[in-house]
Amino acid sequence: MSGSGPKQRLKDLDAQLAFTLERQAIDAVVDVGANAGQYAARLRAAGWRGPILSIEPIPELRDALSLRAGADPAWEVAPAIAMGAVAGEVALDVSAESDMSSTLAQSPLLRDVSPTSAVLRRIVVPQRRLDGLDLVVARPWRRLFVKVDVQGAEPAVLAGLDGLWPRVAGLQLELALLPLYDGEAPWLEPVADLAARGFAPYLLFPGYFSRALGRQVQLDVVFYRA
Repeated sequence: MSGSGPKQRLKDLDAQLAFTLERQAIDAVVDVGANAGQYAARLRAAGWRGPILSIEPIPELRDALSLRAGADPAWEVAPAIAMGAVAGEVALDVSAESDMSSTLAQSPLLRDVSPTSAVLRRIVVPQRRLDGLDLVVARPWRRLFVKVDVQGAEPAVLAGLDGLWPRVAGLQLELALLPLYDGEAPWLEPVADLAARGFAPYLLFPGYFSRALGRQVQLDVVFYRA
């Protein structure tokens, strides 16, 4: 059937996300783990025209991201920094599959099922807390949507939100159905933690599907305050 393939379904989900951003009166999207800007570009294609702040720690990806955002006055790119629970520096394993890079070590499972995600090098990058980042804190935004895709380090990013929680109206997190990184939290733990803060799941996006395992191992969940 025409228009029923995976790309069309992804466009439909992007359109649903853009609709919820408008319905929830979101002031700005903070895109943590922006890679080369794919997420923000999909939001724009789906019709979201509000401010976007993209944050990516790998310098060459951040440069590509900045070029991509250059013609869009409402799309801002932070310096090459990581987000976490403490300010300072953090070691980052850069994967051959750039979107699999992480501050956490790869698990044996990931190395087995995705050899193309092998670590190429380790770099040290500046790390900040989101509630200490002037690019967010100093802005007039009062209803933030925070997207976090940092390959297992999502809880650390959320721990750096303490001073911002009153301004966070929604989140999108990549969650693990199986542990791809050492110390990665099972998917139900962040769901329960956010439920305790008054957030409920609104949308589910399919994530990484492993043909080797014959199952999905990651998914994205969109949350808003219930």
